[in-house]
Amino acid sequence: MGVKGLQLFMSRCCPEACVTVNLREMARQHVTKSQQGSTTTANSPPTLVVDGMACLCHWYSCKDWVCGGQWREYLDVLKSWVEAFTSAGIRLVFFFDGVVKEQKRQEWVKRRRRVNGEVSKIFRHIKAYGEQPGRNLFCIPSGLATFTPFALRSLGQEVFCSVQEADYEIASYARQHGCMGILGQDSDFIIYDSAPYLSVEKLRIDSLNTVLYDRQRLCRTIGLAVTQLPLLACLLGNDVVSEERMRHIRNDAMATYRINNPVPPFDAPQGQTVLAVSHLVSSLWARKEEDPEFIPQTLNLSAPHRELLKMGICSYLLPQQEALQQCDNSTLMSAPAFEKHVSPEILKACREKHVAAEGFMVYGVVCDGVIQCSNTLEDEEDAELLPQALVYKPCRQHIYGLLLLHGQDGSSVDLPAIREWFVYPGNPLKEPDMVHPLPTSLPCDQPNLDLLWFGNGPEVAALRLTYFLSIFDCQEFSELYGAIDDSLLAALCLVTYIALQTLSQEDLDAYLSQAVCLRLKSPLELQQIKLPFVSSRAVQLGSLYVRGLSHLLGANSASGCPLPSTALMPWHSFDGRLFHSKYLLAHSGTEKTVLLDSDSSSLSLFLCLREKLTETCGKRGRVLQSRPIAPEQRHKTTPGPSYRERHTGQPPSSGENWRERGETTGGHRHGGEWRERGEARGGRSGDDNRERLWGRGGHRGEWMRGGQHFHHHPHSYPNFHDGGPQNTRARGRSYHNRGRYQLAPRWSQPPPSGT
Repeated sequence: MGVKGLQLFMSRCCPEACVTVNLREMARQHVTKSQQGSTTTANSPPTLVVDGMACLCHWYSCKDWVCGGQWREYLDVLKSWVEAFTSAGIRLVFFFDGVVKEQKRQEWVKRRRRVNGEVSKIFRHIKAYGEQPGRNLFCIPSGLATFTPFALRSLGQEVFCSVQEADYEIASYARQHGCMGILGQDSDFIIYDSAPYLSVEKLRIDSLNTVLYDRQRLCRTIGLAVTQLPLLACLLGNDVVSEERMRHIRNDAMATYRINNPVPPFDAPQGQTVLAVSHLVSSLWARKEEDPEFIPQTLNLSAPHRELLKMGICSYLLPQQEALQQCDNSTLMSAPAFEKHVSPEILKACREKHVAAEGFMVYGVVCDGVIQCSNTLEDEEDAELLPQALVYKPCRQHIYGLLLLHGQDGSSVDLPAIREWFVYPGNPLKEPDMVHPLPTSLPCDQPNLDLLWFGNGPEVAALRLTYFLSIFDCQEFSELYGAIDDSLLAALCLVTYIALQTLSQEDLDAYLSQAVCLRLKSPLELQQIKLPFVSSRAVQLGSLYVRGLSHLLGANSASGCPLPSTALMPWHSFDGRLFHSKYLLAHSGTEKTVLLDSDSSSLSLFLCLREKLTETCGKRGRVLQSRPIAPEQRHKTTPGPSYRERHTGQPPSSGENWRERGETTGGHRHGGEWRERGEARGGRSGDDNRERLWGRGGHRGEWMRGGQHFHHHPHSYPNFHDGGPQNTRARGRSYHNRGRYQLAPRWSQPPPSGT
């Protein structure tokens, strides 16, 4: 990220430009300066603009990261981090990347491929040693960038999602609002003529000390004006102008520099390169004949390279800056991709929700016609598990259909296609997968999107829920709305959708049991869970679930938000370490009572959810099978046999190898096999048992959240955890205190309006 080698040059060759500062004192000085200057910000608290993406790896300090994320602990970390600034009187404004501009796509792909290599090393380490690798191979949990903005908003923070490059919007906001600084880790913030750039990497949260990279001192050292920094940055290489494109310019500059400076001031090659290019830039603009508003004609550039250089320089120019006025960054804002398929009101709402970090996926689909998903912890050597991009592809197609196909007559003429840049094993990322929308499986016509998004009344609320559930082929679960927590309803939809793939009963039991047990766990208890070893397969399943939560979020946004977004957050239905422990227990044949922490209320709820899942799968011709896998504490790294072959001695059953099932990396298959499975409708089974478990008054008493209804069993938890039996006391109500567990199901009542 940023300018190649510039920050390293400053730290090694220009240490006077790297100033240690205290943010408390900096804030006091900022207030004093504002009051003396009678600026418009005099009455507002000193504001720090935070590059959220650059902070993710620093925020996620939880011990376990390969298991899918310790989300409740992470939420506590964020809360403490925010409180450290607010206690010092500093207001925080967060920005997150909302788009990847096409001029930076090549750099995005290059980074994704590099991370793919690191992910492969992670799985080789897990299979060799049965443990999480060290911090040198740290990879943030899947979905962290998706859910962190929601977490910060839940903490009362102001959060924005960018519609242009995030660093450009950060610098623009900081300059426009007279902010005290920008907190991030990107040397591009040295180039922007904006607020001071402060390092999050050097930040000590206890003292609020960090390093300020002073662009004025840098300019004095290298002999340039601040307005000349954008050209320097592009000649050195950045995300827009690659290092290779300007190599010949740097070589010429180095040759001239060495002739004029036989004894260079710096031994480091990078220091010499920065000084050589700086001297070149200074000499070009020192010539009278060169117009400073244009790229100097004396630069040895082809026409395409000159245009690229101009684009790179323009990317650093903020609104109302004088230099290079022929650059108009507003032209970088492209017209909506599918404006003829949606109303102006929908376009406006998409953008507003996106900017406020309140939506997910819909802006990329409707306004850009493209979505992307970064690396996920997936084992490229495991041919049994389908990559998450392919697992959720049918779901995305129905989301696209809900957004774009309303009012269509069913013809394929002028049918829009979404460009998907999804990272998964076997995808070379040379071009996007072109994915077409699909209508929902409901017999009625596609709904009017304006009605779903802006309509009122119980009928509209019921319609929103129906279309949300139909995206996951779980329409029957509408009867559970109001009977169980929204977070559990969402988890059941997700696990059922996954169950319609090829996972075993043990996998699904692990998913469901951890979602049920999580309600009664404190963050401290979750941290104290001990894993005897780490299973590579469980690691991938954990990431699969969290990626599924993001698809729930996208489906919820597309269907008009029938569920509150907080119900779809991972800290309400998933903990990586807890899931991992449940996975190991489920595959070891542990009794369900022990799997549910010997708590009768949790066991009752688990069995009810499990029965509902099994019944729904049966209607679609999917018979769940027990297929326990006994993981070993040490795995061989020799490639070849699949996980199932290594641990059971059996070859993969038909349909286990997703590559052999016909899934392609080019995205030409659209989940046909899943849809064909969904057409099979089995008869209703287990009606009597279902009525016994789900009927009014069935296990109502055991569902109540009061401590008197939690029955303790003498079973102790196996040695996957420390401390013997788990404490099954009630620990307060869930996130929205709706008392769901005190109510019998209300099948006949429609969902309430106003959701």
